[in-house]
Amino acid sequence: MTLYALVALIAAAVTFGLSLIVYRLGRRYNLHPEIRARDVHTRPTPRLGGVAMFGGVLVAFAIASQIPFFDIVFAQPAKIWAIVGAAAIIVVIGVADDLLDLDWMIKLAGQILTAGLLAWQGVAIVSLPIGGLTVGSAWMSLVLTVFAVVFVMNAVNFIDGLDGLVAGVAIIGNGVFFLYSYLIVQQTSPNNYFNLASLISAITIGACLGLLPLNARFGEKRPAKLFMGDGGAYLVGLLMATSGIAVTGQVDPVQFGATFGRSSLIPAFLPILLPLAILIVPFLDFALAVTRRLLAGKSPFSADRKHLHHRLLDMGHSHMHAVLIFYAWTAVVSVGALLIFVLRPWTLALAFIAVGLVVCAVLTLAPLSRRKATEAAAQSAPADDEHRSQAALDPLDAASESAVAAAHPEPVEREPR
Repeated sequence: MTLYALVALIAAAVTFGLSLIVYRLGRRYNLHPEIRARDVHTRPTPRLGGVAMFGGVLVAFAIASQIPFFDIVFAQPAKIWAIVGAAAIIVVIGVADDLLDLDWMIKLAGQILTAGLLAWQGVAIVSLPIGGLTVGSAWMSLVLTVFAVVFVMNAVNFIDGLDGLVAGVAIIGNGVFFLYSYLIVQQTSPNNYFNLASLISAITIGACLGLLPLNARFGEKRPAKLFMGDGGAYLVGLLMATSGIAVTGQVDPVQFGATFGRSSLIPAFLPILLPLAILIVPFLDFALAVTRRLLAGKSPFSADRKHLHHRLLDMGHSHMHAVLIFYAWTAVVSVGALLIFVLRPWTLALAFIAVGLVVCAVLTLAPLSRRKATEAAAQSAPADDEHRSQAALDPLDAASESAVAAAHPEPVEREPR
């Protein structure tokens, strides 16, 4: 565990240092796109955080390769080179999209190429942890791998709309997945706790931690200085998908389900359920966005301002509150899925999930309750108490009335000469 923490710390330190350099270069040479109508931020901000994250990932892999305890991970160097190469390709595509606004067909082609490189070098889904079910053919393995990687990358990128959102969700999700993969290898290989999935998760956590000081919003008047951009979001999605593929199918949880006092069913499905639980919010946003755009006759990759984080802001949440709500949903679902594997009886984990979801739902819907309360107070105020009634109005209504008044000013009566 100590060596994993060391590698994560290296990734964080390198990413943070490179983030400062990238931020200064971006400000000096105006390496940022114009603010779009759907953007939440109001001032031009560099979107090159993915470059710094890639540097941190690269250095962390390089140093880990020199640590003897990780020799088992680097015993197949082709897989490592495939991961590094895929990461480089997807960061280049993401940065180009941030600066040049690439066509969605070009981005999709690049994503498929990236996923295909992984599958070609053996980082692929070859079996499913359900009674040792094996994928039927090499072509089916390729298709499943490409679909999984492309899907996860786009799902992560879809929620990249608020300061620190993707970085924080990735830290929580990869932290949970790291614990799960670490527990698995403890049962299957008691003498060697090192594996590719855990290493990728640790490096991803470190890269996100290193970017977070410049990417997070510290107060409503202190927005992020540097965005991870599409390059960073695609990179995080790629690494998360790769770590899931690396652990799924390598071991059959049925073999050690008895160790935790489980029936074989729950542990068998957990390697599939846990990655889905970690990315439940991005997956939900992705599914809703694709459905919404297809029904409107648009490309599923076209942009709009109807993502979940936009809806939270429109409900009345502040920027920071919206981000924290995303963190809460991710933590409840992902930690709950891990507890199903750890706690006995696993019904305690279900109780944790149920309570957590209720609390998250209450926090999410809180602005609507406050708005109804203020509207009720405004309606019950005395008709002749204009100032009191106006003070009780919902802020959105008051702003709307102010806008109408500004657009249609009342005529000013002049005194007769």
